[in-house]
Formats: sequence, C-alpha cells, structure tokens
Amino acid sequence: MKNLSALTSALLAVVLFSSCHKKAGHDAWIQLFNGKDLTGWEIKITGHDLNDNYLNTFRVDNGVLKCAYDRYKNFDDKFGHIYYKTPYSHYRLRVEYRFTGKQTPGGAEWNVRNSGVMLHSQPANTLSKDQTFPVSLEMQMLGGLSDGKERTTANLCTPGTQVETNGKLNIEHCISSTSKTYDGDQWVTVEMLVLGDSLVQHSIDGKVVFEYTKPIVEDDDEGMVKYLNMKNNWFAEHRGKTLKSGHIALQAESHPVEFRKVELLDLSKKVKP
Repeated sequence: MKNLSALTSALLAVVLFSSCHKKAGHDAWIQLFNGKDLTGWEIKITGHDLNDNYLNTFRVDNGVLKCAYDRYKNFDDKFGHIYYKTPYSHYRLRVEYRFTGKQTPGGAEWNVRNSGVMLHSQPANTLSKDQTFPVSLEMQMLGGLSDGKERTTANLCTPGTQVETNGKLNIEHCISSTSKTYDGDQWVTVEMLVLGDSLVQHSIDGKVVFEYTKPIVEDDDEGMVKYLNMKNNWFAEHRGKTLKSGHIALQAESHPVEFRKVELLDLSKKVKP
C-alpha cells in the first residue's frame, strides 16, 4: 500500500505540474515578495518580540529582500525568520536566492553560506521568545565553499518534524539532496512542489533533487527539542499529527543571503472537490 500511495502521489504531482505549467498565466503566480517592502510578512528573531526587526536584519534594497548583518558586532545566536502571513497547503513555490559576502562573527561553522525556506511552519505568533527555529520542514540552502568539495543545496532539515523518504520513516535531522554544488555569489532558483502531507519535491533546473512524504510533528531527539527552546504549547499540542499546511518563512542564520523572487502558485483548488 505504501508503494501504491507513493506512486499515486507522484502521478498526481506530474499531472498538477504539467497542467499548471501549460495553463497558468503569469498573473496566476502570487508574488509573496512584492519587490518594494516587507508588506505581508512577519518577523521573529530569537530573543526578541514578534516583529522586532533587530538591527534591521530583514530589509529591502534595490528590489531584493536581504537578510543582512552589517549592524551586528556578533551574531549571538540571533536566528531569524520572516514569515508570510497566509498559510498554504497545496502549491508550487519558486525562490531565487544567493549568498553574499562573509559570515557574521559569532556564527557557527555550520552556518557558513547556510539558510533555508521553511515550509508548513508553525505561525510566527506561536513561537517562544527564545525559540531558535520554528517547527517546520526546511528546504535547506547551502552555498559551496569553493574548496572543491561537494556541498549540495535544496536539502531537507526537520526542526521538530519527521518525514518518510523512499516509503520509510527517516529520523535524520538533515538529509542531503542530489543537487550539484553552487559556489560563489551566483543566483540559484529552487522550486518546491507541496501537496499537503502527501508529497513534497525540491527541484533545480527542472530536475527533482529531493522528495519526501508524510511529514509529521515529532522529534525523537530530546536534545534537539531542547535546542529549539520551544517554551510554548504548539509543539506539544500538535505532536504526532500530520503536517498538511502551514506558513512559509525565509531564514536568517548568520550568513548574508538575498532573495529576489518569492512567488507561489496556489494548487488548492486543483486537489479539492
């Protein structure tokens, strides 16, 4: 049954992708980032109240949404996320991003050229003041370090969540994709196909580089749960439940990163009776 379910989901994804690609005009895409300001977005930075944009971390400059640290002396674990106001369940999401400059002093080694797009995230107003990451499915973005070593992007990280890969539960916190390495400050375009809790695919250059199914709110690593610092009821109330929808958030994780496109094609009407 698992294989049949996965096959059905995959076929549905192909049908939806082909239909939308052929029939949806440019106006059907919702521009989550309008290229002018942060209208429609909420900000939550670790240790700060909701919408306290500490040291102007999130800003718009020349049509680009920036996660910037030029006013920071030290990162000091100020993990930040900017959340789009509307939750979604079934959609295609297209994001263009690039890493720039040097990492902020105080950022961990694993944070170098590291950011992400959070899918099916808990609402921004449910995070604890000192919470580091939202419960979500992170499409992790990694930039190459120009050292000749492989460093894939469009990976998956699972703060407070678990998924199935290849029909089996996978409890790894971060799982690599099959993408190539993108060195330097080049722009990279990633597309995500999200079909509720049945299928999520990450694609680059029209090629699927990672996919998973059946996301749930769960974490067997109590050390990770403690690290997330979730001093609220959201995780406890949703633990063990499937993740069928949620918010989209962009991550600020100590290395400057820019987004010049964040657009969404809502597929909910195509999968609901």
